[in-house]
Amino acid sequence: MAEGANTTPAYAAAGVDIEAGDRAVALMKEHVARTRRPEQVADPSGFAGLFRLDTAKYRAPLLATSTDGVGTKALIAQRCDRHDTIGLDLVGMVVDDLVVCGAEPLFMTDYIACGKVVPERIAELVAGIAEGCRQAGCALIGGETAEHPGAMRPDEYDLAGAGTGIVEEDAVLGPQRVREGDAVIAMASSGLHSNGYSLVRRVVDEAGLRLDARVAEFGAELGEELLTPTRIYAGDCLALAEAAEVHAFAHITGGGLAANLARSVPEGLDAVVDRATWTPPAVFSFVSERGSLAQADMEAAFNMGVGMAAVVPAESAQRALDLLEERGVPAWRAGSIEAGSGTARLEGAYA
Repeated sequence: MAEGANTTPAYAAAGVDIEAGDRAVALMKEHVARTRRPEQVADPSGFAGLFRLDTAKYRAPLLATSTDGVGTKALIAQRCDRHDTIGLDLVGMVVDDLVVCGAEPLFMTDYIACGKVVPERIAELVAGIAEGCRQAGCALIGGETAEHPGAMRPDEYDLAGAGTGIVEEDAVLGPQRVREGDAVIAMASSGLHSNGYSLVRRVVDEAGLRLDARVAEFGAELGEELLTPTRIYAGDCLALAEAAEVHAFAHITGGGLAANLARSVPEGLDAVVDRATWTPPAVFSFVSERGSLAQADMEAAFNMGVGMAAVVPAESAQRALDLLEERGVPAWRAGSIEAGSGTARLEGAYA
């Protein structure tokens, strides 16, 4: 949304408040400033974000890009009237896709569509995005807030983001590096993250659950638990790849652990994960029990407590676990790479 324009009577009558957009921009500036990187360059026109890439630092750099959103988790935020965490979810969805190939996130842009610009609410959303960028080490270099009266309710919004990262061509991680005998390291999720919320909302609504009701299993209100921010792994994954040999990462998002881990396994090999190595957090059993959902349905929709997986040589597994522990990331050896057909499977029962 452009800054400095005035709302004409005709535009205001159509439901667009440009002055409110200007106030939102003013409120978000301090948050965006916290994400600044030294490579950023001011654009005199203000129409674009500029970023100076020092190619002398790289041998054969590749740029990586990713675009994502937060799905219907945004509807939970709107129902709870809490908007300060959903931005972290957005960043996690974008930068943790970038880091799977080994790319360092450099910068990100955001897009917020809303029925009515409420400056304080927009600033809360951007504050969350900025905090996520700070955690990931990338700059929030630009964005757009679009007011859509008539297309969206006044209290409704959706948000999306795009990120750009960089990786050396000979350092790209992925299934081409994975070998039989490698270890699968699981990194704990903070909860549901940002996937499966259409199913969660159906369970909540059909069971007649209140988002402001305190749930004994969580020791918190249901809405608060459902809005737990996505854990952002980018910095941890980059540190792991630098300190220990890593063959592949898998960001566990839509489709669950098996489907996403399979994307990091080459033909002729399988990733075999032992469920007995962890207990999914209480939110997963809560959703399963209230919704009468089978284990297969849960595992196809949710991360079940694993937000990121790393495939490393077996001899590097303990070093990887030690480093993740030092960085405060709960992690464990969850399985291994075996001869197979290029897929992933979960075996046994949860602990």
